[in-house]
Amino acid sequence: MMPFNQFKNMGDWRKQWDQFFGDEFWNGFEPYFQNMQTQTNLYKKENELLCVMCLPGLVNPEQVQLYVRPQQLEVKGQINLGIQGYELIEEGIAQGDFQRSFELPFPVRDDKVDATYENGLLFIQLHRHIPSDTKKQIIIQHGIKKG
Repeated sequence: MMPFNQFKNMGDWRKQWDQFFGDEFWNGFEPYFQNMQTQTNLYKKENELLCVMCLPGLVNPEQVQLYVRPQQLEVKGQINLGIQGYELIEEGIAQGDFQRSFELPFPVRDDKVDATYENGLLFIQLHRHIPSDTKKQIIIQHGIKKG
């Protein structure tokens, strides 16, 4: 007996209900649909964040664009498993374009981001931006005497 997949026909019924409800109705649900595409965990330490995103079928990590703002992480790309010659009858691994944005719990540095892709997982390590409260003395140089 095949396991029940409650999301199997979601795309079909959504197309039919688009006509009834209109596109505006679905805009509120878009974050939930995006979350089904890319499974992601976000971990926090005192001064670091680690984002682990499941991206199966990525041939080249350069297919993914990563953007960092002070308190937001954005990941865009495309998942393509490359299966040809078969008809898809059940989809549990989402394919196609994806875009995810994450609000981060604290501001991060944009000059210290490490991202690696291994075994179908994208690891993104971010470091907290710690503003400096120390004073920095500026030395005033003597001007050139006019002659």
